[in-house]
Amino acid sequence: MHYIQGINRNQMSFFALEQLVSQNSWARLVDVFVDALPLDELGFKHITLEEEGRPPFHPSVLLKLYMYGYKHGIRSSRKLEHASKVNIELWWLLEGQTPSDRTIAAFRKENSRAFKNAFRYFVLMLKEWDLIDGDVIAIDSFKIRAQNSLKNNFNQKKIDRHINYIDNKIKEYEKQLEEADSEPARPAGGEEKKEIDDKKSYQEQKKRNYQKLEDELQSSG
Repeated sequence: MHYIQGINRNQMSFFALEQLVSQNSWARLVDVFVDALPLDELGFKHITLEEEGRPPFHPSVLLKLYMYGYKHGIRSSRKLEHASKVNIELWWLLEGQTPSDRTIAAFRKENSRAFKNAFRYFVLMLKEWDLIDGDVIAIDSFKIRAQNSLKNNFNQKKIDRHINYIDNKIKEYEKQLEEADSEPARPAGGEEKKEIDDKKSYQEQKKRNYQKLEDELQSSG
């Protein structure tokens, strides 16, 4: 009897990344979603290239990286950079591109509003594609509970107040994220940053709920 043998590391192999990524992979969902987004209308920068200067990464590459990272709990720019180098699904999703942690962090800072708008589109897509499990969309800590504005007795004044509160909270958490990204990596910093990320995700989720209620309220007259 022998142990199960692995692959000879020195043996030449020819394969396509397409073959290594499952058809049900989250990376494929992110890829289709981001490619369908009107990135210029959402306000992402560097959609049009300048004639001079160093070529930037296309915004879709960095947005795909962030969305994949949020699903799998990879939320620091340093960890996203590392994942892009070692994760096969990310090799496929980013077509082999490996942006640095500085580039990843700068993208979030420069496109904060557009990034939030992209996540709003993402929620709508999940609903339209019937990827909602019952009344709750559950993606790790990212949960969105379906609500009926007519039954919950919301009016425009209440919605405006809640959205304003959430906007302030998101700004607060984004500031903390920026400070965390600007500091050297610390062994004990992971839990603190995760707590900040969770709070930010929760507030963004609440804001989307209230904006959905606002749309329903306006359409119902």
